[in-house]
Amino acid sequence: MLLDFFYLVVIVNEISALITVFREERDIAATWAWLLVLSFLPVLGFMIYAFVGRKLPKKRLFRFQFKDNKKMHDALRSQGRLHNNPKKIAADEVSYAYRTLVKLFKTSDVTDLSRRNRVRIYTEGNHLFDKMIDDIKNAHSSIHIEFYTFYDDKIGHRVLNELIKKAKQGLKVRVIYDSWGSMGNKHKFFDPLREAGGLVEPFLHTHSAIMDFRLNFRDHRKIVVIDGKYGYIGGFNIGDQYLNRKKKFGHWRDTHLRIAGSAVHNLQAQFILDWNVTDMNNKISIDETKGFYFPSVNQDGATNIQIVSSGPNSDLQQIKLGYIKMIQNAKNYCWIQSPYLIPDDSALDAIRTAAMSGVDIRIMVPCKPDHPFVYRATQYYAKQLAKYGVKIYFYQNGFMHAKTILVDGKVASVGSANMDFRSFKLNFEVNAFMYDEDIAEQLRSIYISDMRHSQLMTFAKFEKQSSWMKFKQIFSRLFSPIL
Repeated sequence: MLLDFFYLVVIVNEISALITVFREERDIAATWAWLLVLSFLPVLGFMIYAFVGRKLPKKRLFRFQFKDNKKMHDALRSQGRLHNNPKKIAADEVSYAYRTLVKLFKTSDVTDLSRRNRVRIYTEGNHLFDKMIDDIKNAHSSIHIEFYTFYDDKIGHRVLNELIKKAKQGLKVRVIYDSWGSMGNKHKFFDPLREAGGLVEPFLHTHSAIMDFRLNFRDHRKIVVIDGKYGYIGGFNIGDQYLNRKKKFGHWRDTHLRIAGSAVHNLQAQFILDWNVTDMNNKISIDETKGFYFPSVNQDGATNIQIVSSGPNSDLQQIKLGYIKMIQNAKNYCWIQSPYLIPDDSALDAIRTAAMSGVDIRIMVPCKPDHPFVYRATQYYAKQLAKYGVKIYFYQNGFMHAKTILVDGKVASVGSANMDFRSFKLNFEVNAFMYDEDIAEQLRSIYISDMRHSQLMTFAKFEKQSSWMKFKQIFSRLFSPIL
C-alpha cells in the first residue's frame, strides 16, 4: 500500500513537472535543468520553481517595450549631431576597424557610437567612491543612481547622507535598487532621502526579496549619472565588502569607469527608461527635459563608446552577442575577467574556436566562491576550456569581481555582465564597449598586474583534483542554465 502511494506521488510529480516546465517557452538547456530540479526534489523543487523558475509575465515585459524608446534614441541622435566633430582622432580609426561590432550594437540595441569621451578606470573601491561622492557634492541639477546592491552599512550611509544634502538643496535625486541584491536593507533605510525630496524605488516595485516570486530577473546594472555630464558604470556596488571591509572576501578586485562626454547621455537614457517602468506615477518626460537631463557636454576626449544594455525583455542577448563578436574578431589575443564562468554553448564554442585557431585566450576567475554551486560550475567550464589551450587564471589576492574583455589592444568592454547564463538571459545588464587603444592598453596593464597575483591552472592540474571535487563540478554544471 505504501509502495503504491509512493509510485502515485512519483507519477503525479513527473506529470506536474512536465506540464510546469513546458507551459513556458524556454531554451532546451534550461528546460532539462528545471526537469532535473522538479523530478529529484518533489514538492521542494516546485517551491524553488515558484520563486526562481517562472518567466516574467507578458504584461510586465510589455512595460519594457517602451513607446518612449524611439523618442529617446531620436533625442540622443539629435544631441549627437550637435556634438559631432569632423576632426579625426586615433579612436575613430579603431572604430572603423571594428565597424561590424559597432553595426551589431546599432542594429540590436539601437545604440549609436558616442565619440571623444574622457574615461578614467578605477580598480579600488575607496578611490572610486571618493571620486563619486566628490561628484555628488558638486552636482548642480540632478543625481541618478541605479545599483544592484545598496547596503545599509558605512559606505551606504555615506552615499545616502550626501544624497540627502543634495535633495534638500532642490536637486532631482532618484535612486533605483534591486531588492534581492540589497537584501537586508529595509525600505525605511531610504526614508530620510524621501523626506528630503528624493525619489527612491526598488526595481519594478519589488519591495521584498522574500516575497518576490520572480527572483530570477534582477536589475544587475550599476549606473550613476550626475548632472547629465558625468557617469559611472562597471562592477562595483554600494557596500562595505566592495571596499575590502568583509573578511570573507578580503581584497575586492573590480573594475569601474568614470565617463565624461556624450556617452553619459546613453547612461542617462537607460536610467530614465528603467525609472519610467519602475515608478509609473513619477515618470520623467523626455520631451520636456532634453536640455535638463541631456545638457551639452565637452567632447575633448579620445574614447569612442557604445553603451549597450540587455535583459529578459529582449531575446537578442545584446551583450552576449557583443562578447562573441569580440572573441571572433580577435587576431592576437582576447583576455577575459569574470567572477562567474558559465557560458552557454554559443559563447563556449566561440572561445574554443578562437583558442584552437591560435588566439591567446586568457580567462581570470576568483580563487574563492561567493556562491558554491556557481563556483563549482565555473571550475567545470574552466577545466573544459583549459583542455583546448585556454589559459585559466585563478586570482589569489582576494575576490575577482571585474567583468572585462579586451581584444588585440584595440577594443574593450567593462560593465555589469558576467560570462554566464544569468547575465546573458536573466539579468538586466549594461556594459560600455570602448574603441580606444590607450584605454585597452591601460586595461591590459591592469590584467598583467593581476596575473602576478594569480595561479595558472592547466588541464593537467585540473585532472589531479579529487574524484569528489570532480563530481561536485559535474553535478553543479547540470544546473548551469538556471544558476
